[in-house]
Amino acid sequence: MQWRRRHCCAHTAKLLYLLSLLGVLILLVQQEWLPGFSGMLWWRSHPVVYGEGELHTTNMSSHHSEWRFVIVPQPTFKADANISSHEKEGVSSSPGDPSFENTLAASIEGELSGNITHGPFTYIINEPDKCPESRPVPFLVLLIATEARQVEARNAIRQTWGNESVAPALGFIRLFLLGKNEGELGLLQQKMLEAESRRYHDIIQQDFMDSYKNLTLKTLMGMNWVAIHCPQVSYVMKTDSDMFVNTEYLIYKLLRPEIRPKKNYFTGNNMRGFAPNRNKNSKWYMPPELYPGDKYPTFCSGTGYVFSGDMASKIYQASLSIPNLPLEDVYVAICLAKLQIEPTPPPNEFLFNHWRVSYSSCTYSHLITSHGFHPNELLKYWHHLQSNKLNACINTLRTRAGRHSNRTREKPSIAV
Repeated sequence: MQWRRRHCCAHTAKLLYLLSLLGVLILLVQQEWLPGFSGMLWWRSHPVVYGEGELHTTNMSSHHSEWRFVIVPQPTFKADANISSHEKEGVSSSPGDPSFENTLAASIEGELSGNITHGPFTYIINEPDKCPESRPVPFLVLLIATEARQVEARNAIRQTWGNESVAPALGFIRLFLLGKNEGELGLLQQKMLEAESRRYHDIIQQDFMDSYKNLTLKTLMGMNWVAIHCPQVSYVMKTDSDMFVNTEYLIYKLLRPEIRPKKNYFTGNNMRGFAPNRNKNSKWYMPPELYPGDKYPTFCSGTGYVFSGDMASKIYQASLSIPNLPLEDVYVAICLAKLQIEPTPPPNEFLFNHWRVSYSSCTYSHLITSHGFHPNELLKYWHHLQSNKLNACINTLRTRAGRHSNRTREKPSIAV
């Protein structure tokens, strides 16, 4: 009997000891002394969370305002193997960097209240006086991604849709965005580019390698320029050098300068429900370690999107705590999602086209973008549109009516 009592007491003591350990463990979790456990609680309330190199998704309301981003350190994307002599320290720091973690812990409001600097890359060519306070605030800034070798494309744009004479009373600014090239060819291109800049004063360039993978850096450079040098501009458009842009329709029909400029506005060809491309041979390949999620947030095709002037600083500030991605339009969408701003669908789904639209003066007088133009084609179609824009669709209707009349006359009569 004494042995049984001692055995029973021993079991009771062990049980009490285990219960006390369990109580201490619960207390530690509640006091957030064990971040590995406490972190699991807030993950469930956020549709998109970066954690340990993964992006976890949960069900999201159809309203994009329900997005919440909580970003914790993950492997940083190296923009390009030959990025430059500078690392992108100011845009995304390495995991474990205390300054990075402090930045991520800040609220969105705190991030947006800070002063914007020129960022981690120095300007090789800049136009800081393009938007002086002594002049009226411009209505539109055009940010055009280009490469040093695309001289003909830039000259064609200067003569067509990028010419300030499209809206002389309003004023808009044209800026070509470039990185740099290395080697002997790069040095020759740089000299030509600097001469071109002295002539036209419409080029900005920073010290990062100019490549497709670095298009995100190029776009952020444009956002940064607007935020610092032209923050009061009404609207900004980012587009590419092989695009046809009907700037007249964009300004007078979509943006409408007679009404008060919008705020928190972002529109273009809305790409909704797109999944990352996992084909390693694709131009748009997205490595799972950079974006493990199965869907992108709604993004606007990088071939041409438009946003209100206040968005430049907001997007750039949001980018400071979001690791880089090689797809610029997707990256901007992630910044918008963090800001809880949903891209606005355009009033007509055929306004922004990331493909080439068959040309007719009637069609092109009612669209904003069409993709895939050689400089000679751009000059040809732009001048044709300008000479026919007042009666573009009347001529089309007459042509169709003539064809219909010819078919009617050619139709054989039926004997009665």
